[in-house]
Amino acid sequence: MKLRIRDMREDQDLKQKNVAAALLCDQSLYSKYERGERPLPLELADKLADFYGTSVDYLLGRTDEKTPYPPGKRK
Repeated sequence: MKLRIRDMREDQDLKQKNVAAALLCDQSLYSKYERGERPLPLELADKLADFYGTSVDYLLGRTDEKTPYPPGKRK
């Protein structure tokens, strides 16, 4: 997962501080997520998926499909 979130950030020419600000955390903590030194909490993985317009499964390396899943029907 660490390589995928870093690649997503670099593909959009963003700095770690930009992504950290979107996640409401500091840059040093986000850097640890990218390097795999700290596990990325599910809540932040969800926010990152929304931020990049992809799925959590893509960020986790469970699929190579970048396109997010269509929204499900809610009752």
